[in-house]
Amino acid sequence: MSPSIYAGMVDSLFMNPLPMVFGAFGPAIAGAVIGWVTGDIAIWLCVPLFIAVGIARAVQMYRYQQRNAPLTAPEAVTWEQRYRLGAVVYGIALGVWSATVLLRTNDAAAHMLCVTTVVAYTSAGVGRTFGRPRIFHLQVLFGCGPLILALMLIGDAYHFVLALLSIVFFVSIRHLTSSLQRIYLNAWIAREREAAIATQFDTALNNMPHGLCMFSAADSRLAVMNQRFADMMRLPHDFMHRSGSAADIVAACVAAGSISPSSGRMIVSEIENATAGEIITVDSETTDAHAFSWTFQPMVGGGTVVLVEDITERRSAEARIIHLARYDELTALPNRVNFRDEIERLLLASHGHGETRPSALLFVDLDQFKQVNDTLGHPCGDQLLCDVADRLREMLRPEDFVARFGGDEFVVFQQHIKSNEDAAVLARRIVDRLSERYLIDHHVVEIGASIGIAVTSPGVKADVLLKNADMALYRAKADGRGTYCFFREEMAHAVESRRILELDLRRALAHEEFELYYQPLVNLKTGRISTCEALLRWNHPVRGTVSPVDIIPVAEEMGLIVDLGRWILRKACMECMRWPEAVSVAVNFSPQQFHQRDVLNEVRYALEVSGLPASRLEIEITESSLLRNTQWTLDALSQLHSAGVRISLDDFGTGYSSLSYLHNFPLQKVKIDRSFLEGIDADRPLTLLRGVARLSADLGMSVVVEGIETNEQLELISADGTVTEAQGYLFSRPVQATQVRQLLAASHGSQSDAHVKALSRSTA
Repeated sequence: MSPSIYAGMVDSLFMNPLPMVFGAFGPAIAGAVIGWVTGDIAIWLCVPLFIAVGIARAVQMYRYQQRNAPLTAPEAVTWEQRYRLGAVVYGIALGVWSATVLLRTNDAAAHMLCVTTVVAYTSAGVGRTFGRPRIFHLQVLFGCGPLILALMLIGDAYHFVLALLSIVFFVSIRHLTSSLQRIYLNAWIAREREAAIATQFDTALNNMPHGLCMFSAADSRLAVMNQRFADMMRLPHDFMHRSGSAADIVAACVAAGSISPSSGRMIVSEIENATAGEIITVDSETTDAHAFSWTFQPMVGGGTVVLVEDITERRSAEARIIHLARYDELTALPNRVNFRDEIERLLLASHGHGETRPSALLFVDLDQFKQVNDTLGHPCGDQLLCDVADRLREMLRPEDFVARFGGDEFVVFQQHIKSNEDAAVLARRIVDRLSERYLIDHHVVEIGASIGIAVTSPGVKADVLLKNADMALYRAKADGRGTYCFFREEMAHAVESRRILELDLRRALAHEEFELYYQPLVNLKTGRISTCEALLRWNHPVRGTVSPVDIIPVAEEMGLIVDLGRWILRKACMECMRWPEAVSVAVNFSPQQFHQRDVLNEVRYALEVSGLPASRLEIEITESSLLRNTQWTLDALSQLHSAGVRISLDDFGTGYSSLSYLHNFPLQKVKIDRSFLEGIDADRPLTLLRGVARLSADLGMSVVVEGIETNEQLELISADGTVTEAQGYLFSRPVQATQVRQLLAASHGSQSDAHVKALSRSTA
């Protein structure tokens, strides 16, 4: 039994105070009558006892009725104990009185009045103590037990039968109180369960994210409304407990400014039709301009359930997502997807209307934008992009279209031009306007712009137009930037050739279709070959032999140079193991290959796999490799030098030719570019070459001159003895591995000082 039910059971004891008070004084009246008739003092003494106990119980009832708060479980225990004490005392008084009357008098009328009084009082107690029947059972035991014993002690047949009938009556009364308690208890349990269900339903109803209303079938009157609906419609809090028709409820929503009158009429119509449906109301003229989704669902027994959801934020979020999907968040310009769709639409529209005037697509790329980002930071770069977008908007006509493709790329669609000159004029204006100074966060910024232009033709698609403009932009940037270029068909052919070359290059690397050629470096003092430089060749089935000049730039752009360089290094090291021990192999490293983080491991692995000593490997790097990440480059070169690998600076004289390289980096050889040989028979070029050679020699480095083609050149560079080695067609062109082995065998098998000339004649 729950505490609330227990408190209710105890409360039932005090439900009818007047019958209990009258019942308490009834035996006192009967006792006074019998005492007056019989004159027995003992019977008279029981009357004050009845009156005293009756008054005490009446006071107890009065105090209970004066309580204002609901009865709690601890209080119920106290009040039950008080009631039990009064009932037991009164039962004892009743038992004593009945036994006294029966045993001290022989008056049959007195006996009958006594038994009738006890039976009447007991019967009246059934309707008062059914909530706690054990109290009644104690009262019956103490009140009726002495009566039955006294009837049996008298002994005659009438009194004995009356005792038996009393026993049957009192047992029946006991079962009746127990049954009444079960009925009352079940009713309390059902009531409590219904209250719990109602509370749960009310909690669930008022915690729904949706507003809800239920309307009856007969007259479409409101049956249920939750708090969420009242809040959404800005109705008074007590409105949900009122009764009204669907029209009244909707009218209140309209009056509150939550929905418009037109939306209200639609809602009432849906409710009265009692069919499933859904509508969305977006009322800009209402107070908050909320958007609501209304769902109408008919019930099985008739009536309609209305669900309302506030979709204002969801619609705003969806609109925001759609905007972000089609517009650039930074500049608010259309993005790539939006631009492509719009251009496709414009092209289809122009073709459908038979428009003969072409349009132009201008692909704009900002020059020097990366430097702004790197030096001033991304916030300044973002502001610069916004300023560029504003300038582009200012220069365009209303029918033109501009978008940001991402990064520093913008695209302009110029509609209905008379000739290519119109596009050229706009391109020049854009280049000039975007090249003007910008003031970004107190910084003066200058950039440029390059533009590729593609003009529409009948049936052209947006993707093709964009691709053509992109190819024209590539050519404009190659021509020196800060200019514009129109697309021409030969550009597409060049791009296609480049694409085929890239595919062939990937396949060639996968199938090892490359071959290494070797060009000797001759020691001018000994006349012998000291080193052979490994040079890449590609024997293409269609193109024939492809030079490294065509291979290396493409491989670098494709990101294949690292894999290709790794193959060259290992192949060259293994080939060098077949040469005389005095001969080294020189391998060129591109800047991209040299600056990979595991270059040291790659060199160690190539030496380990081939078994080549580190002292026989020479790595040739260019000045551009020394310009990037100077500290890391110095550390890497130092570690290679410590491992025994020789480092050579290739093509000295073609770049910055900074003499600080010779001092700061651990170089063992300098290769002077062939450009120094031009006009060497004059004093100035020869003096410059000898000066560089003498400085390098003084720093402890070997000096190599590339491009020696005549004996006169050889005699001039070797006259003062500062040049250590020479390389060029005078000695040998780059040859295959089998041929270089023959050269090496001839070189290291002869002791003649004239071997240089012999080597020259053998490879002419």
